Amino acid sequence: MSLSEKQRAILRFPYTGKTALICDGAVRSGKTSIMSLSFILWAMANFNHMNFGICGKTVISAERNVIRPLMGIKYLRDNFSIHFANHILTVSRGRKTNTFYIFGGKDESSYQLIQGVTLAGVLLDEVALMPESFVDQALARCSVEGSKYWFNCNPEGPQHWFYREWILHPEEKNATHLHFTMEDNPSLSAEIRGRYESLYSGVFYDRYIRGLWVVAEGRVYPMFTDNPDRFILHGPTAGMDGQFYVSVDYGTANPTAMQLWCIRGKEAVMIKESYFDSRKEGHQKTDEEHYAALEELTQGYYIRRVIVDPSAASFIECIRRHGKFRVWEADNAVLDGIRVTASLLNAGMVKIHESCKDTIREFGLYRWDEKKNSDAVLKENDHAMDSLRYFCYTILAREFRWVNWKR
Repeated sequence: MSLSEKQRAILRFPYTGKTALICDGAVRSGKTSIMSLSFILWAMANFNHMNFGICGKTVISAERNVIRPLMGIKYLRDNFSIHFANHILTVSRGRKTNTFYIFGGKDESSYQLIQGVTLAGVLLDEVALMPESFVDQALARCSVEGSKYWFNCNPEGPQHWFYREWILHPEEKNATHLHFTMEDNPSLSAEIRGRYESLYSGVFYDRYIRGLWVVAEGRVYPMFTDNPDRFILHGPTAGMDGQFYVSVDYGTANPTAMQLWCIRGKEAVMIKESYFDSRKEGHQKTDEEHYAALEELTQGYYIRRVIVDPSAASFIECIRRHGKFRVWEADNAVLDGIRVTASLLNAGMVKIHESCKDTIREFGLYRWDEKKNSDAVLKENDHAMDSLRYFCYTILAREFRWVNWKR
């Protein structure tokens, strides 16, 4: 296996005398797989009958990003006995056996999951997506002599706690910091690098391709407003064939945005919209009146699913009560949803019909909130944008098996 110098540095880390290893930078830069291998080899060389932690944003993401690739490494299969079941990885060689528990650190309450266990080391994959309380608890569990911490992440904003506490001060933490780009992964061809570079723009390009901890600023979807002709579809949509969905961002005082979508092959087209602004119209609609608008929008189409803002409980119940449409609550992970929506737009997989005037208008107004210390969008001119995100993240990424859509 050909390794870059930075990948070799990961393998050398256990012998440097440092307590922690920090690997950050671009996606697909080869840091996760080599770090996971080095972590296992270090644990097996130095400990016996000890517990270790492997942590991801969720248990599922840790198993996807760390455990599955580890199980596929021939060197490990040939030299160790490896068993994985019930979120526990057991690795043995000769008389040595160590146990690796899988944990998820998705929110502030997750620290409770790791309390009480004694660890000889912990690997935190996607650490920038975890709350500080969970990471602090994981590190506190490493009370065995000679224990080490292994951190891996893609960049977020420069106000992020991990950047400020660890990336900026590795010497204070007795840590080795390695910054990766895609060029540090020799197994990645120029064609594949180009494919990934084409998926991102704006802040996501700076973070996931350039590997920079930068502020989210300006327009959320600059690729649309910079080149609208690439995304706006002209001409009639009657007779368009495919699978049809509706996404809804529901408002009472705020606007309600409904979008009719057609998935055809590897492309999704927003073919119609319904946009009701109660402030502009001077009155509010009831759930039944919004449902009537949904019926009007979808007349003549067989709708597979209606995807609705999960906070709109009364409208969801109204749709279900009528019994005509199958309704799903949207996945409302804002930043992950924006990331996936932006990459689908960049890939040319999302088109907007010229008749969807309010959606097109909002593309030009939807901006990052530069006054916040953490990533956030301005809560204005975002109703069609929220509906778009619900569809892309809940339906389209799943249908297209989009890479890294669930981090």
